[in-house]
Amino acid sequence: MSQAPFEHAESLRIGTVDFVSPNEIKVTIDIEAPESVALNTGSPRPFPRVNGYLLIPVDEGYLVGQVEWLTIERSAFPKRRGMQDFGLVDLPYPLRRLSLNPLGTLRPQPDDKGYVFRRGADSLPSVGAPVRLPTEAQLRSIVESGERRRVKIGTSPLAGNAEVRVDPNRLFGRHLAVLGNTGSGKSCSVAGIIRWSLEQAQQVRPEGVPNARFIILDPNGEYWRAFGNDAAIKARLFKVNPGAGELALKVPLWFWNSAEWCSFTQASARTQRPALIHALRFVRDGQSEPVADPAHEMRRFLRTLVTTIRIEQNAGSPWAQFPRPKAFYEKLEKWKSGLEPELVSFTGPHRDGLKEFVDQLEALCKPRRVQFPSYDFTRQEVADLLAAASEAHSLFGGSEADTIPSDVDAPRPFEGTSLLRSLEAAAEMLNVSEHVETLLVRMRSLLTDIRMKPILGSATDTTLDQWLSDYIGSDGANNGNVSVIDLSLVPTEVVHVVTAVIARMVFEALQRYVKLNGVALPTVLVMEEAHTFIKRYKEDVDYQDAAAVCCQVFERIAREGRKFGLGLVLSSQRPSELSPTVLSQCNTFLLHRISNDRDQELVHRLVPDNLKGLLQELPSLPSQSAILLGWASELPVLVRMNDLPRSQQPRSDDPEFWGVWVGKDEEGKAVERKTDWKRIADDWQASTVKKGYDA
Repeated sequence: MSQAPFEHAESLRIGTVDFVSPNEIKVTIDIEAPESVALNTGSPRPFPRVNGYLLIPVDEGYLVGQVEWLTIERSAFPKRRGMQDFGLVDLPYPLRRLSLNPLGTLRPQPDDKGYVFRRGADSLPSVGAPVRLPTEAQLRSIVESGERRRVKIGTSPLAGNAEVRVDPNRLFGRHLAVLGNTGSGKSCSVAGIIRWSLEQAQQVRPEGVPNARFIILDPNGEYWRAFGNDAAIKARLFKVNPGAGELALKVPLWFWNSAEWCSFTQASARTQRPALIHALRFVRDGQSEPVADPAHEMRRFLRTLVTTIRIEQNAGSPWAQFPRPKAFYEKLEKWKSGLEPELVSFTGPHRDGLKEFVDQLEALCKPRRVQFPSYDFTRQEVADLLAAASEAHSLFGGSEADTIPSDVDAPRPFEGTSLLRSLEAAAEMLNVSEHVETLLVRMRSLLTDIRMKPILGSATDTTLDQWLSDYIGSDGANNGNVSVIDLSLVPTEVVHVVTAVIARMVFEALQRYVKLNGVALPTVLVMEEAHTFIKRYKEDVDYQDAAAVCCQVFERIAREGRKFGLGLVLSSQRPSELSPTVLSQCNTFLLHRISNDRDQELVHRLVPDNLKGLLQELPSLPSQSAILLGWASELPVLVRMNDLPRSQQPRSDDPEFWGVWVGKDEEGKAVERKTDWKRIADDWQASTVKKGYDA
């Protein structure tokens, strides 16, 4: 005999509301309510259970609450519904109580087409309202809520294994953080989300390759196994020492911007950094390239003088306080002594123009050679000197456009030796030669380091457009959907700079794509071991090291990447060490097991107060289980991630200590670990020499 709707609803009742606040609802559980398993919901279901879901009727639907805690309280009288006091002795009776976190509202659709769940509560129940178990259909409607649920990432064990699906626009568009201890399944979750997204896109677009782009920065060399042997995805693998089917990792020197150069070389702010920036500007203009004749060389020298005088004029330094006016005078003397011997090399207008400029220098220097000179210069004197220098520069074939400073960070090719020559010339020009010696030593060590040469290469190894096509993907992603950049063998001294350069180049390329096309090219940048590369740093210091500059790049991507189609996925086992700026910009979190107190405290601060009860389960989550919350999920949900075949998992297995010790694994298969240290030593010492990178 079937039940009437109100009878069925009454059979699902488990308690009564006895306390209501905007972020907590307390419930007294009926004595008749199930104690461990509910059998009246369509299928056996554990009840009561922490983090399970309950319904409270409100207005036109149900308020959905998530169980935060359960407890037993001693009551002076029995609270069995429907029973009266028959004069018997009343004895204390234990009462069960629970607390609910309000999550949202579940409303029935017209014509019995199911239910729709939406976050937020339009109205709260009153004290005395009934509390009910959701039916199977209602439970699935809660977990399987949301629009454009395109990619299945797992199932919810708290909701009858309902499918947990996400919208890639929400998951990647506003940044995702995957956090958890080592061995909790982070890497498999990241690899799985990428693979499941691509597989679903391929099903929807069977006629061609999905135009998807994932760039994985992999400091541990884990992801080559997850994507390297998949013909469907066609991953591009970049390594320092590439093998068959792999590409060489190239991050040319001319990609580096001024901040990255200054951080790597530890350039001091007052003397070395200005000289280095001048050198970068000159070398990107091709100013330090070999010259064809003396006139060509003189034109470039005069161009440098015009640029220097203009900088001094704009800064007002020649007529400022000491010691700058004296330093400007010393530059004039040096220029004059350098130009006078060159007069005999030219004839005609060239010689006349150069002679006039030398005379102008002499006119400024002579009055200041007295015993007690005044080194101050008037504005008119500097203006006349600039006019004479510009006239001489024009006579040698120069133009006004040549003297306009170029973008110091524009990625124009140059060789490392050219930068050294330019730095020496800039130091001479700025009269700081004695202060840049240590800077030159550090740069020479970089350029001659045999470990760096395979990565830095030369100016002709690649072009900017070819690099962008290889690393971000060609038109239509025809060369593959995934770039795995193996950073495991990048020397420690440059790994932060290399990572920063790659991330920045991708970001700036997508910026320019939007500028030229008016629309974004959706791309996802994945950063493994994010706590190493996006680590919080001190902002109130004069010198920012390479790690701080790397973090600043990712902070900019986190703040602005969404506007240019660049999504960020962070994977970290130490969220407490991550930059607060980057974490605050992540709108979706996939939380695996977290046991460290500081990390748990940080995660608790990232979520709303009424959801913290769910996070109490973090220390005890099993591997492959996680809590999904944030923008990509209508409600926080415990997820058991989909299974990944071993061949598609990143290489992050725990070491097989016991199997190696006893010579066999748990299944009885032989386990061997032969040690040929000679082979390893030869590869370590001479691998780059064999490839032709002799110092």
